[in-house]
Amino acid sequence: MGIIENISNYDTIKVRLDNDICFIQIDRPEAKNTINDQLIDDFIHALDQVESLVKVVVLEGSPEVFCFGADFKGIQERFDNPEMDKAPNPEPMYDLWTRLASGPFISVAHVRGQANAGGIGFVAACDVVICEDKSVFSLSELLFGLMPACVLPFLIRKMGFAKAHYMTLMTEPVNAQSAHEWGLVDEYAENSSNLLRKKLLRFRRLSKDAVARYKRYMNELNSDLSDSKPKALATNAEIFSDRNNLEKIARYVRTGKFPWEEV
Repeated sequence: MGIIENISNYDTIKVRLDNDICFIQIDRPEAKNTINDQLIDDFIHALDQVESLVKVVVLEGSPEVFCFGADFKGIQERFDNPEMDKAPNPEPMYDLWTRLASGPFISVAHVRGQANAGGIGFVAACDVVICEDKSVFSLSELLFGLMPACVLPFLIRKMGFAKAHYMTLMTEPVNAQSAHEWGLVDEYAENSSNLLRKKLLRFRRLSKDAVARYKRYMNELNSDLSDSKPKALATNAEIFSDRNNLEKIARYVRTGKFPWEEV
C-alpha cells in the first residue's frame, strides 16, 4: 500500500497513511495550530479510523508552529457572548493524550517551531519526541492566572516532577538542547525530517502485535495518568471558569496586552 493522502476530510488536521505509519498534521495555520473542540474531535476520529491498521502514529504541526495551546480567540468569544460563556470540557483532550501515551501503537511527536501550553501536552503524551534544533518549548499558562493542569501528569511522566515544576513556574521558552537534557525531547537535529525518517525505518521492523503488547504492559506498570485524571479535570474546570482569568484572556485577544501591562 502506498501513501494515501487525505484518508478523510477534516477541518483542523491533515491525515495520510504510508503503509503501517499514519501521519497526523495539525492544520489550523490561521490560529497558530491552537486547540479547539473540533481539533480534538477530528484527531479522535482519525485515530478511530487508523488505530487497528498502523503501528506508528506521527504527530506534526507546521514548520513554524507545532501547537500553541488553547484557542484563546475561542475563549474570548465565549466570554463576550453570554450564551456561549461556559468552560470547555477538558476530558476529551485528556483522553486523547492518554490514548497517545498508552494506545497500541508508537506515538511520535515531530516538533518544529513553537510548542506551547497544551501543545506540550501533545508532546509529552507521545512515546518518542523528535524536534528541529531551532524548536522551542514553553508553558505560558501562569502568565494568565492559569496552570497546565491537564498537561502536568503527562509532563511529569515524561521529564520528572522537578523540571516540570520549574518549566511551569518560569513560563519562558526552553530551547531544543535544554528540552533534550531535561528529558522532554529524545533527539534533535538541524534536519529533523531526516532524523524522523531514520527512526521510522527502525520502527517498521517491529510487529504491531509486539508494540501493542508492550504498550499495554507499560500502561499496567504506570497508572499515574488514570490516577491523576480526576484532579486534572477538576482543576482545569476551575481555572477556565474563573471569570477573572477569562477576562485576562479576552483582553489579550482584543488588545494584545498581557495581564501585567496597563490598559
